[in-house]
Formats: sequence, structure tokens, C-alpha cells
Amino acid sequence: MGRGLLECLKQDYKIGLALTTERTIQKIFLIFGFYGKHEDEVKKGTDTCTGHKTPLIFIQLSLEKKMCKPTSSPFTCKCDSNSPYDDMFAPLIPKSPTTNQLQPHINHDPYKTNNKKNHISIFHEVQSISNIAFPMILTGLLLYSRSMISMLFLGQLGGLALAGGSLAIGFANITGYSILSGLAMGMEPICGQAYGAQKYNLLGITLQRSVLLLLLTSLPIALFWVHMKTILLYCGQDKDIATSAQSYLLYSLPDLFSQSLLHPLRIYLRTQSITLPLTCCAIFAILLHIPINFLLVCKLNLGVKGIALSSVWTNFNLVASLIVYILVSGIYKKTWEKVSMECLKGWKSLLDLAIPSCISVCLEWWWYEIMILLCGLLINPKATVASMGILIQTTSLIYIFPSSLSFSVSTRVGNELGARRPGNAKVAAIVGLAGSFILGVIALFFAVTVRNVWAKMFTNDKEILALTSLVLPIIGLCELGNCPQTTGCGVLRGTARPKVGANINLGCFYLVGMPVAVGLSFYAGFDFEGLWLGLLAAQASCMVTMLLVLLHTDWDYEVLRAKELTENSTCSNKQLNEIFLC
Repeated sequence: MGRGLLECLKQDYKIGLALTTERTIQKIFLIFGFYGKHEDEVKKGTDTCTGHKTPLIFIQLSLEKKMCKPTSSPFTCKCDSNSPYDDMFAPLIPKSPTTNQLQPHINHDPYKTNNKKNHISIFHEVQSISNIAFPMILTGLLLYSRSMISMLFLGQLGGLALAGGSLAIGFANITGYSILSGLAMGMEPICGQAYGAQKYNLLGITLQRSVLLLLLTSLPIALFWVHMKTILLYCGQDKDIATSAQSYLLYSLPDLFSQSLLHPLRIYLRTQSITLPLTCCAIFAILLHIPINFLLVCKLNLGVKGIALSSVWTNFNLVASLIVYILVSGIYKKTWEKVSMECLKGWKSLLDLAIPSCISVCLEWWWYEIMILLCGLLINPKATVASMGILIQTTSLIYIFPSSLSFSVSTRVGNELGARRPGNAKVAAIVGLAGSFILGVIALFFAVTVRNVWAKMFTNDKEILALTSLVLPIIGLCELGNCPQTTGCGVLRGTARPKVGANINLGCFYLVGMPVAVGLSFYAGFDFEGLWLGLLAAQASCMVTMLLVLLHTDWDYEVLRAKELTENSTCSNKQLNEIFLC
């Protein structure tokens, strides 16, 4: 009897040791995201990474088979108890209550079933994101070159035209283009998730709603632009500069219409992973931009008016070429039936996404305009404002790369959530964030390498050269935070959570970055350098906050939200309100 009891205790100890070790490994895997809804495979003795039985499970099965029921022992082994096996695999962080409810409705994640498949899938995800991002980078560079061409022609017209045109462009960005761009992003999660869910008709309806929304928004913007001269004079601007800026904006009014079409069309194509045709259309439009400027500015002598009209003309060329491509290729057939009265319904879901997206974009755009205003209050405003202009152009150039990655990740995450594949969406987010850190390091290396020569392409002024050289390494450090946080914003858009992004931008840029910038510049003696250190503080806090939010994302629950979002045409306003207040 004593010998049997001792033997059973030894058996219990071995079984307990095996289970404890296995539970520890399982929890470590859980922390790094390897365990999820495939715990049932582990319970059966299957390694979710390799598809084979692990040595630890073999030990457990062997012990259960040989020693679970010793005939000489009156005691019962743990493995014979009726307690649920799930208790042995309790996660360190409890799952959302919605997770278990989602399990019967969600496809199993192919990324977690086989280790070899996982590596192949990651490779394919990198390829998928790259196929979207690289054409967008080229498109961004082309559109950036368009603005540079316009500035070169403005510079040829003299100082007054350059000052008036620059003021008008800044005013248009703040009061018009940033708003239209932000509102258009509201359609991105809807179209991305609808495409993944194969609810193609929702893309066409959302496109119609977005165009209508932007056109309606353009009306008060146009009214504001018409009275720009009065506003500028009230703010103390020079009368001649205000008159030149007013002339530029009046001839830019048709651009509000072209932008109201261009932004939704680009998102409509991008959410279907169609980006290369957009690049080809951009090449066509930019090739015509130089001769159009030459005709209007040099031949017809329209001056600032010609610069504004050439930009409008180029945008209409881009819109027309996109529409021609959509019609000729026939991609509209599965997404577009006709102009429907359905576009007048379901605005609740679009506005709940568009307004926070607009706020998020505007908060970031306006930061740089505020920095230019603060430069005018520093010790040497002429040099600091000029250097700030060069540096903002530099950051705009660098921003093309993380923003393109952000758009591609948003598309991939939205498509996978719409297709009810949470694991795939998570992998897309991880791959995108990994790529963003690489971009950040490259941007830092670029900024440090060119710090002594970059400004010489714009000016020979020694003060401006010194200020630019001093701040460029700080900009490189800013990009270490900006690239991941920009990509994180893309993940949030893909999961239809723009409110979170807007709150992060508001808190980090204006409650952290702005006080740091003002304090260092005007009270701590850092002057111009302090403004960029404030931006560094904003970007760093933004990146950390964004990563924390993404780390706690419940991807199974996001699939449920995606399902609800793509079915918004049949949801009541009350149901939609509950969805988007989550």
C-alpha cells in the first residue's frame, strides 16, 4: 500500500511538472501572439507552429497512457479529473467577452496552422503591401514634383508673386485641401472592408456618398476663399500680398471640384489594391503640367492666375484619366450599378468615420503652419522662417514613404477584416509596422548624411544653411517616431477607428508637443531648435501611444465590427451608433 502511494505521488509529480512547464511555454507564446483561437490544436497535442506533436505533449500523453490509473493506488490522478482542460491554458491577459462568441463565425487563421506556411504567408504579405505601396510612392513623388514645378514658375514672377502665391497655398491647405483630404478618408475603412467581404456594390454606393459629401463641404470653403483678402487684411497682412493671394485663390476655386472627385477615386481604386494605373495617370498629368504652365504663365502672361489655373488643369487631367481607366478597364462593373438614391441613405456610418479622420489630418497639417507662425516670433525671424520652409518641404518629401506604407497597410488590414480573417489582418499590421521602423532608420540616416549639403539646393545664405544643418538630425529622429505612428494610423483606419487616431494626435501634438516646443524655444533658450524638439516629443509620445493601442487590439472583435460596418445599409441608426461608439 505504501509503495503504491509513493509510486502514485511520483507519477503525480511528473505529470504536474510536465503540465506546469507546458503551461509556462504556452503563456510565453500567448504573450507573443502565437496562441489564439487554435488552443484546441494544442490540447490535442499539436504544435500550432509546426503541425506536429511537441516533445512536451508526447511526455504528457505518455505519462497519461502509462500512469493515469495505477491499480494499486486508491488516489485519483489529476488527468482523470473532470475539470476543464482550458483551466490549464488560462491566458495571462483575459480575452474579451466577445471573443468566444465570435469563434463559430470566424474562419480559422491560416497563419497559425503551420510554421512553414507562416513564413510563406509573411513573405506574401510583404509582397502584397509592396505591390500597393511602391506605385503609391512613385505617385506621391510625381505629385510632389508638381508642387515644386509650380513654385519654380512662381519664383520667376518675382518676390510679390512668390509671397502671395505661397501665402495662398498655405491658406488653401489649412482651410480647404486638408479638410477634403481628411473627410475622404472616411470612406477608406468602409470600402476596404466591403471589398474583403465581397460586398462590391457597397464600394460604388460609398464612392457616391463621399463625392457628394466633399462637394457639399466645398461650398462653405469656396465662400471662405472668396473673402480671403478681407480676412488677411484684418489679420494685418500687407495689402499687395493679400491682393496677390486673393487672385490665386479665386482662380483655384474649380480645384475644389476636382479634389472632390480625385480623393474618392484614389481611395476607391486603392482599397481594391489598384495603384499602378493611378501612377500611370499621374505620369500623364505631370508630363502635361510643364507645358501648361509655360503656356499660361510665359505665353499668355497670366502671372499668378496662370499658376493657379495650371494646377486646376492638371488635377482635371488626372481625374479624367482615372475615369477613362475605370470605364475602359471595366473594373466598375462589379462595384457600380448606377447613380442611386441609396447614396442619400446610410450617412451615419460615413460621417462617424469621416469627421474623426478629418480632425486627425487637420491637427497634423495645422501643426506645421503654427510652427511657421512661431518662427516669426524668434530672434532672427527672417532666417528661421526661410529655414522652416526648407525643412517643411524636406519633411513633406520624406512623408511620402510612410504615408504610402500607411495607405497600403490600411487597405490590407481592411480587406482581411472584411474577409473575416483576423490573423491575416494582424500579420498585415505587424509587417507594416516592421517596415515603418526600417523606413524610420533610413530617414534618420538620410537626414544625418545630407545635413551639410541639403539646404545649398535652396539658398546660399549662411544663417539659413547653419540653421538647417543644425535641425536636420532632429528631423531624422522625428522620423523614427513619425514612420511607425503614421503606419499605426493606417492600421486604425483599416479597423475603422479614426476617433482613436484623432484623440492620439490631439493629445500628443497639442498637449505634449506644443508646450514642449514653446517652453524650449522661448523660455529655455533653444530658439529655432526648440520648435523641432517639441515636434520630436510629439512624435515620440504619439508612436508609444499608438503602439500601445495596437498591442491591445482584439482582432476577433474587429472582425465583428467589420461585419457590422459592411452591413450598414440594413442597420438602423441606433445599431450604427452602438457600433461606432465602441
